[in-house]
Amino acid sequence: MEAALREKIASLPPAPGVYLMKDKAGRVVYVGKAVNLRDRLRSYVAGGDERDFVPLLDRLLGDIDIVVVSNEKAALLLENELIRRYRPRFNARPREGRNFIYLRLDPAQRYPRLEVTRRVEADGARYFGPYPIAHALRDTLRVVNRYFKLRTCSDHDPTQHKRPCLLCQIARFPAPSVYDIPPEEYRRHVEGAVLFLEGKRTELTDALRAHMEEAAAGMRFEEAARLRDQLAAIERTLQPQEIVGPERVDQDAFACCRGRGRLVIYALYVRSGAVIGGQVFSASREAFPDREVLASFLSVYYGEENFVPDEVLLPFAIEGEDALAKFLSERKGSPVRVLVPGEGWRRELVRTSERNAAQKAGRQPARAEDASAVLAQLKARLGLTRTPRRIEGFDVSHYGGRTIVASRVTFTDGEPDKDHYRRYRITTAGIADDYAAIYEVVLRRLRHRLEERDLPDLLVIDGGKGQLASAQAAMKDLGISAIDVIALAKRREAPEAAPPGGPAAELPERIFVPGRREAIVPPPDAPELLLLARLRDEAHRFAIAYERKLARSERLRSQLDEVSGIGAKRRTALLTHFGSLRRIREADVTALAEVEGVGRKTAERLHAYLHALPERGTERRNA
Repeated sequence: MEAALREKIASLPPAPGVYLMKDKAGRVVYVGKAVNLRDRLRSYVAGGDERDFVPLLDRLLGDIDIVVVSNEKAALLLENELIRRYRPRFNARPREGRNFIYLRLDPAQRYPRLEVTRRVEADGARYFGPYPIAHALRDTLRVVNRYFKLRTCSDHDPTQHKRPCLLCQIARFPAPSVYDIPPEEYRRHVEGAVLFLEGKRTELTDALRAHMEEAAAGMRFEEAARLRDQLAAIERTLQPQEIVGPERVDQDAFACCRGRGRLVIYALYVRSGAVIGGQVFSASREAFPDREVLASFLSVYYGEENFVPDEVLLPFAIEGEDALAKFLSERKGSPVRVLVPGEGWRRELVRTSERNAAQKAGRQPARAEDASAVLAQLKARLGLTRTPRRIEGFDVSHYGGRTIVASRVTFTDGEPDKDHYRRYRITTAGIADDYAAIYEVVLRRLRHRLEERDLPDLLVIDGGKGQLASAQAAMKDLGISAIDVIALAKRREAPEAAPPGGPAAELPERIFVPGRREAIVPPPDAPELLLLARLRDEAHRFAIAYERKLARSERLRSQLDEVSGIGAKRRTALLTHFGSLRRIREADVTALAEVEGVGRKTAERLHAYLHALPERGTERRNA
């Protein structure tokens, strides 16, 4: 970073405000808020900040502007406005046009009606929803219009109507402009519709039943019959909703998850204590930590006139929670709480949101431009010589202290390329000699394709410095220097450092790069680290699968070889004839004797041996 920029940061005031990071072309690439501007921006140049954006500062950052404000709430409002204005590439924000749909009912009207809107305003009207998909709203409107008969005509002066509209003629609503329905009677229709939209089944049916009995007592039998039919229809339509908590409050529960190079933010919506749905927000360029991403996202999300609930539930604490609560309380006109629940039914809502976020993150298709961005970040973070479009990962696994195997998996443009998966049975390395095994598998792989020039861009070795040195030795012996190679290690605390009685704690993933003494430790949610971890885990899975296959084969061979008179030739004939050890065990002596080269006596010995195996196992367990 340039000295002038460092001096500028050192001279900043220790006050709340908003900062704008600009690239060398003057474009705003990130907007953030801070309680203390000087301390926050110093962390970028002091080397104590591990966020994905920090390693790019020297190459990308051209200038930093600040705006000092009086308090955290003012910083939140200004951050929201600047993000909307500049659309910085490193800020998460809801995509435009993705607002939920709401139903609006204005009780101040003489004859209120339901309207469809995407904006929630502080205008005294009642808003119902949100409805995540249009057909859910259409279904709700259909029920309300059929059973509660609210008007659907426009808001212009109803006295100007000369005749009933078509819906009035087919008795879909009472047409107050024509029949002069008393406002108090129409108000009962409105109250019933409100109870229906709020999901208050008991209150609604009790009120309708009371009106029905009142009409019957007053000998208004036609009205009573209409109310009876309406009550029966609503009881069939309004199914009991699952209440998720003891309090009938409106809540939004948020969660974050990263997967396939994308960030997913999931919002779970609870209205009057019942879950009504959720919405997914995804993006591909948010490299900052989840806490900062979510805080920035919420300021923009609730700044776009979305519905403000009574409670906002978060998976972890964010900076500026109090300021966000004050801002939302002012927007709603009543107190709003921002909570990080630790246990109980509120925590279960957050867990539900987290499960949905994880499911959506795993299902999100990885677009080509998203993969390219992650690979570019990987190149920049590790200082690779080229963008690693083709990456090969190697893992070594041991079987029973006798056999050592290795696997190679290939990712092309960030996705598994299973046509290029390979597995190896190591022949030169001794047992538990991972270094020699890595040397052999890398040597065999590169030597095989060296003449065809079918080489990857990056080799990823599962292990630490020793495994990396072995891979480098194999490359050196083949005279190959144009391929990048790294090692990825997951370490754990020593047992004595772990809590008493508890498992060893997992420490961050470490990446070893040639020529660099210290390991690189990326943030655990960095997209490029997630890609490398997925590659490593796939190599491990592939190696374990091969190891288990060999184990089954070894067990089968060892059992048959223990029978007197059965050598390699007869063993092969038996396996060819029956196909598996299970079928050999199920065969009787006659069937075994029919196999070419197996006589009656050998068949009897084999049958007796195989059927004695379970008895031997039982004896060992009983002993």
